[in-house]
Amino acid sequence: MSEGTMQRRVERIQRAKRLNRVLVGAAAVPVMLVAAGCSSDSGSGDSTDKTAGAGASASASASPSPTVQAAAYGRLPEACKVLPEKTLEDLVPKAKSGKEGNSDDISTRASCSWDSLDNNGVKGSQFRWLNVSMLRFESDAARGSADKLAQEYYAKQVQDAQAVEGAKAAKSEPVTGTGDQATAVHYDLKKKEGTFKQQTVVARVENVVVTVDYNGAGLAGDKTPSGNDLLKDAKKAAAEAVAAVSKANGSGGGKASGAPSKAPSKSASPSGGTSPSKEAAKPASKKPVAKS
Repeated sequence: MSEGTMQRRVERIQRAKRLNRVLVGAAAVPVMLVAAGCSSDSGSGDSTDKTAGAGASASASASPSPTVQAAAYGRLPEACKVLPEKTLEDLVPKAKSGKEGNSDDISTRASCSWDSLDNNGVKGSQFRWLNVSMLRFESDAARGSADKLAQEYYAKQVQDAQAVEGAKAAKSEPVTGTGDQATAVHYDLKKKEGTFKQQTVVARVENVVVTVDYNGAGLAGDKTPSGNDLLKDAKKAAAEAVAAVSKANGSGGGKASGAPSKAPSKSASPSGGTSPSKEAAKPASKKPVAKS
């Protein structure tokens, strides 16, 4: 075989090898494209699943809106009619009509006061002062249930009654049979007009707090009334006021309408006259009532 023939044969073999490599490479391209496509589809599915999973997780972790038990009582009785006529005749026998306290919402806060001066001529006179106040609480998601708020206010009222400046021989005792809880605080207050016997009964029934203040004194030489008798009368008035609250809400107590919480912004203050006897009858330097 000549040298030229061998050279041509070698070239043909080399061309055949190059062509074979090209064909093999061309066949590999579709396979890569298919593999890439499958990989892309798989990634898209994972992303969708992850997104859906995150949404489900967020939904599951979202906490429901906080709720509190609805208030049991939704109204208050008329303050100046909360006590029976017979009770008023016994406690404040010479009183005229009651004086209603100031309030921006009498369905939430109300009070009424009475004063009596029984003149016995040269023997002096007997003075009595009576005040009934009521405060009703609504449930509030941020502040708590109406019952809880009333319990807190009840405790504060008792503390205020126990901390009156100038009180002598102060004593406290639980009162049974009056609402859900009740406490009586009694003490003496010495004034230039005489010694005043002060009785305060604080009671809670459901979401309403009732406070009865009752005091008496013998003026111008008349004898000082019995503290035990006044305390008995104050407890009776508190029990009747609590019963009036329950009655105003129906025999079953009645449920509040679910209206938003309305914390009273002003206290229902008992109005008093300018008579020295009236001013002396009121508890001295009593701490302001805590607003709900």
